[in-house]
Amino acid sequence: MKLKIVETFTSIQGESTHAGKLCFFIRLSGCNLNCSYCDTKYARNPDLGTDISILKLVSLAKKEGVPIVEITGGEPLLQHQVSILCEQLQEAGFIVMVETNGSQPIDMLPDGVIRIVDCKCPSSGESDKMLISNFDKLKPYDEVKFVISDEKDFNFAMDKMNKYQITKKTRNILFAPVFGKITPADLAKLMIKNKSPSRLQLQIHKYIWHPETKGV
Repeated sequence: MKLKIVETFTSIQGESTHAGKLCFFIRLSGCNLNCSYCDTKYARNPDLGTDISILKLVSLAKKEGVPIVEITGGEPLLQHQVSILCEQLQEAGFIVMVETNGSQPIDMLPDGVIRIVDCKCPSSGESDKMLISNFDKLKPYDEVKFVISDEKDFNFAMDKMNKYQITKKTRNILFAPVFGKITPADLAKLMIKNKSPSRLQLQIHKYIWHPETKGV
């Protein structure tokens, strides 16, 4: 059984509640959204990449020898075999994280997998594509991320948190400034002013390396 893969690499986890830790990344091909600020457009085409077996991917993760594996994209949940990859990585003892754009049902993934659900804000151009039922499927260990460009996005995120009572399902709520659109300081000011229960998330890999560097 194979998955279409754009790249695999080990790097510093730049986002999530595990930011700063070593992580092995598996980036899948193909995405059904086209966000305005996308920084991995090279992964959007489902026909690009290499077919790699699940057995080989687990072997690569073991060879790298780091405890966390993140499966990302593109949109990884478009390839349904990803659930089998998650199961086999869990059986091998890894902490498994899957970052999804929120448009696909997250309950296809096994229990224990950390689902990072990116709820798209208006500036993405894709906020109407979210699968709202995913909020009911969140586990306490899951994470919800809002990528924020401006105050309109911030207010949208606060409204979604309140309307769907996300804080009652998980405390891992991330507010991430769009790199080059809103400064971390300005987003922090909005969070402080509005007493947001979220966590400020910076894409630290973009501060370590050039923002357009691949494989980091």
